[in-house]
Amino acid sequence: MTTEVRVPTLGESVTEATVATWFKKPGDAVAVDEMLCELETDKVTVEVPAPAAGVMGEIVAAEGDTVGVDALLATITEGEGAAPAPKAEAKSEAAPASGGGGENVDVMVPTLGESVTEATVSTWFKQEGDAVAQDEMLCELETDKVSVEVPAPTSGTLGEILAKEGDTVQANGKLAVIAGGSGGAAAPAAEAPAAAPASSGGGKDVEDAPSAKKAMAEAGLSSDQVDGSGRDGRVMKEDVPKAAAAASAAPAPAAAPTAPAPRAPVSADDAAREERVKMTRLRQTIARRLKDSQNTAAMLTTYNEVDMTEVMALRNEYKEEFVKKHGVKLGFMSFFTKACCHALKEVPEVNAEIDGTDIVYKNFVHMGIAAGTPTGLVVPVIRDADQMGFAAIEKAIAEKGARARDGKLSMAEMQGGTFTISNGGVYGSLMSSPILNPPQSGILGMHKIQQRPMVVNGEIVARPMMYLALSYDHRIVDGKGAVTFLVRVKDALEDPRRLLMDL
Repeated sequence: MTTEVRVPTLGESVTEATVATWFKKPGDAVAVDEMLCELETDKVTVEVPAPAAGVMGEIVAAEGDTVGVDALLATITEGEGAAPAPKAEAKSEAAPASGGGGENVDVMVPTLGESVTEATVSTWFKQEGDAVAQDEMLCELETDKVSVEVPAPTSGTLGEILAKEGDTVQANGKLAVIAGGSGGAAAPAAEAPAAAPASSGGGKDVEDAPSAKKAMAEAGLSSDQVDGSGRDGRVMKEDVPKAAAAASAAPAPAAAPTAPAPRAPVSADDAAREERVKMTRLRQTIARRLKDSQNTAAMLTTYNEVDMTEVMALRNEYKEEFVKKHGVKLGFMSFFTKACCHALKEVPEVNAEIDGTDIVYKNFVHMGIAAGTPTGLVVPVIRDADQMGFAAIEKAIAEKGARARDGKLSMAEMQGGTFTISNGGVYGSLMSSPILNPPQSGILGMHKIQQRPMVVNGEIVARPMMYLALSYDHRIVDGKGAVTFLVRVKDALEDPRRLLMDL
């Protein structure tokens, strides 16, 4: 018996995706719900699980192909005794539809990502009893990485809402029921079958991610040496570097961690005036990553100041022509991005990262631009910024900044950065020490431009000055390299012609 693997529902306004990676080849054995491939849309990355156990057949859509919703991706030939995957219970048990004689369809949590196992229901856009159309957005889920929209799998009437706003739901959990379904595709399977084959290591009864198996083989680790963060303890690709780093570091036993300081006593009157709000998953992730960065890297910050006179004069002279030709405003971020790319060529260790006992030098610049959003700090990445001109950089910053504020950035758009720029000056910060964005080894902090008295050619004059701060990982970058980098950025900004002359 042959089972078809098709593109799942991608979202209300998403009609196509690109096949990013196949984790299986024709002839490979696959288990039910084992990850077969990954699709990328302009909003999120979507995993496609195996709908049945068996042997991988023909791959119809190769990596790089663009596919539409419900398009055929591949086929699976079911092996002997391999039970087909349990699909979502699209039909209720003889429950008549509330209108039109249709059948009930479950609304399930979509695939959230390789390392994401749960989400929080942030907003319901429909109420019980409301009429819904197929692919109409029902609710929004918040994970520690991105916000995910949940479309209606079919048209009908929204019945019971099982997961209220603020509830935490597991991947493939049930959110609600649509009554009077018109035959739309059922949601993905809600739970994995017990017959999934056990992985080869650690005696676990779940299959590790194929990408994780490859990474473990390269690192010389077995499955029982890696703590899995996936569903049911499944080892994911992101878990392997953490285990490898822990194994190579082998730190001396530390003192037992101290318990958090107890909360100070609060009077009944003060308690009545307090407001307690649960941290969002994004804020929890930001807190954890920043603390991990402090605990892992040997972080140090060096400072300098830059006279912004020439950059401001150049910007004022050409800003109107720039907008007319390129359709985007000329800001300071493009100057700083170009200056950093220029300096990174001379001091490549600032653009490197540590991988176990190796230093990985990046011969490209994927520039992270820290952006504040209503839900917290995110860092969208501008890829190959060193190959881009001022206009392309400004357009990329404007586009990704708008997507960040709307919560539409995908995980892929926030991964892979090699260096980061953070502009605290837009909020009025005069000076700060930015925290590294791991595994990067450098981050530049921009600050407020302020008129200050400076001595120029023996005379005291007022100049627009900005403090610059470079935080760096002292395990890779020496003080000489850090200071040289910051001076090169300063030189390029105080005389922008140096960027054109590559000096």
